[in-house]
Amino acid sequence: MAAAEIRKSYRFAIRSSLFITLLLGFLVYFLLKAFGMVDMGFFCVFLILCFSCCFLIIQSRIERFIYRRVKKIYDDVSLLESTDFRTKSITTDMKTLTEEIEKFAEDKKVEIDTLKIREEYRKEFLGNIAHELKTPLFTVQGYILTLLDGAMSDKKVREKYLERANKGVERLIYIVKDLDLITKLEVGDLNLDKEEFDILEVIQSVFDLLEMKASKKRISLTFDMEYSEPVMVYADQEKVQQVITNLLVNSIKYGNEKGTTEVSVENLIANKVIVRVTDNGEGIPKQHIPRLFERFYRVDKSGSRKEGGSGLGLAIVKHIVEAHGERIYVESEEEVGSEFSFTLEKMENKKS
Repeated sequence: MAAAEIRKSYRFAIRSSLFITLLLGFLVYFLLKAFGMVDMGFFCVFLILCFSCCFLIIQSRIERFIYRRVKKIYDDVSLLESTDFRTKSITTDMKTLTEEIEKFAEDKKVEIDTLKIREEYRKEFLGNIAHELKTPLFTVQGYILTLLDGAMSDKKVREKYLERANKGVERLIYIVKDLDLITKLEVGDLNLDKEEFDILEVIQSVFDLLEMKASKKRISLTFDMEYSEPVMVYADQEKVQQVITNLLVNSIKYGNEKGTTEVSVENLIANKVIVRVTDNGEGIPKQHIPRLFERFYRVDKSGSRKEGGSGLGLAIVKHIVEAHGERIYVESEEEVGSEFSFTLEKMENKKS
């Protein structure tokens, strides 16, 4: 046989051979007795030879019969591109074969379930991106059509509408840039330019950048304490600044009037620090937390769109942090606030 290892079960062949031997034995015995030629020595040899021949014939025919059909099962399964199953040696043992088929079926079920989840995610993603792009596109189109319909002659209206159309185009560019960035992050096509820098300086620069935005809601951006010494980390400074910016923008966006957003930098273990961004805003319902870092996922499907943004901020944050080989965490409670935190490598303990 072509199989490397074959687990054989002789029970059926033994029983069948025994049955045939007994049947023929009785017939031969009565025939010999009828002719007065009973020879017990000859009769015993006959029984042994009969049993042996029957066993060998039945066993070989059964194995060949089963092998052909089992091989067809293996060949059919191999068409499904199941490498693990296809590389196994063919067995004619039914128990082993059943176990292999059950395991194969279970693996395929997991694959199918995963594909279904991905398909649902793909549909949701396409719906979300269509919605995000549709709004600014229709806005730009509306202003341009209005100008083409005659508003072009009025200088003030022309300038106002062109400025608004330009804002729509800027929003489109903003979304496309974020999509391009997250695509590179997901396929690992983004090179990190790691260097030594003071994380406190980066946080302060983001505070200064978002000061006007925060003041509109009278939200104060602050450190948890006064740091007397710099905290040196080893990472891509530009990308880390984007992480902090995105987290602070979200904190301002969903924060309460006259609220506070506090940032702290703490030693985690010997070679790690953890950066925490904590606010006393509206908080996030527990059922939404597992999906916060999905592309275009929004907790408030209606209201959050008024706040702007590409809907990719937290997804980008997660991918940037993970691209550094670090972890990001989130804790939140409704009407209390939220805390996003992520780890970074400390420079002083970095091995050169």
